[in-house]
Amino acid sequence: MVIVKAGKKRIRTISRARRMTMMAMMKRITRSMTVIWKKGSKKSMPPTCRALNTLKYNHCYQILKSPPLLSLDLPDIWTPDPMDYDRPLIKKGPNEHTAAVIDGKSISDEIISGIASEVSRMKEAISKVPGLAVILVGQRRDSQTYARNKIKACEEAGIKSSMTELPEDCKEEEILNALSSFNEDPSIHGILVQLPLPKHLDEEKILNKVSLEKDVDGFNPLNMGNLAMRGREPLFIPCTPKGCIELLLRSGVEIMGKKAVVIGRSNITGLPISLLLQRHHATVSILHAMSKNPDKISSQADIVVTAVGVPNLVRRHWLKPGAVVIDVGTYPIEDPNSEFGYRLIGDVCYEEAVEVVSAITPVPGGVGPMTIAMLLSNTLDSAKRAYDFT
Repeated sequence: MVIVKAGKKRIRTISRARRMTMMAMMKRITRSMTVIWKKGSKKSMPPTCRALNTLKYNHCYQILKSPPLLSLDLPDIWTPDPMDYDRPLIKKGPNEHTAAVIDGKSISDEIISGIASEVSRMKEAISKVPGLAVILVGQRRDSQTYARNKIKACEEAGIKSSMTELPEDCKEEEILNALSSFNEDPSIHGILVQLPLPKHLDEEKILNKVSLEKDVDGFNPLNMGNLAMRGREPLFIPCTPKGCIELLLRSGVEIMGKKAVVIGRSNITGLPISLLLQRHHATVSILHAMSKNPDKISSQADIVVTAVGVPNLVRRHWLKPGAVVIDVGTYPIEDPNSEFGYRLIGDVCYEEAVEVVSAITPVPGGVGPMTIAMLLSNTLDSAKRAYDFT
């Protein structure tokens, strides 16, 4: 976990550093792509492009202008305008509008209570309960907290849980062996690898090892593909996006026909939430670090979902009056008065947003608890399929 002081000078330094890093990386990628296009040979292609074998013959590079998709993947490094941090907060008057707070904690408690009832019914009927396995690597305090919160929620719902903890410097083979064991265990119906993993580990290879039938995080490419295609149903919908939609539905927010903006395009949240919103018939725009005038695009949206982890990125002028905001972002800032020495804030400047929008999720207490509730829901669904229990 990185804890950054919330001072203005410090934040400006980060912005410049991010901008310089992004420019340098883009220059390197541009130079490497130029080499590939000029030479047009497999020898000059990155290994990942060769592995994909997107184009069978070298001469295709001379015929088509479309490059391999992996060569287009640029890092999403957000560089918010430092002026946004300097802009003073305007205190609202006593008669001014205040947004409704979407209480993810109370909604998740209600859902987990329903899951517990269903688990109890399963246990009474067939003497079986769902099982969830969690793999935790390293000593990150935030990851440890998230993993233990999930284990605690399992206990509350009556779901069997198992957690394997491995050291920061563990070998990839140790994780793969643990995954193989859980894949073969019939009492385990869901497997979760707590992210992020240490840098020396191949995250994609590890996640792909999780059995499709137990991929309760919904990260398997087949799950994502079925989520994207109309007429298809994924085995599991990723937990955080699923929780976001559940918050909207339970809060009585109409999605069909509405303009929705998703800020961020990560495989974990941004991409699947944009796909889910489309499946619910919203008109969806996705904003990323290369988007031009993101504030103007966002200010036209009826629904804004943001998940980039940049504190106070979304200010008052990003938001349409009466919009609904789902803030997935979490960012720790130093706070000596807090129990753990830090507190969490979101992507949205909450104090400004509540004066403009109709409803908003707080950070913490909004999306986080719903992610855990959806994880338990997916695990229950997996167990029902395994036992053919209805």
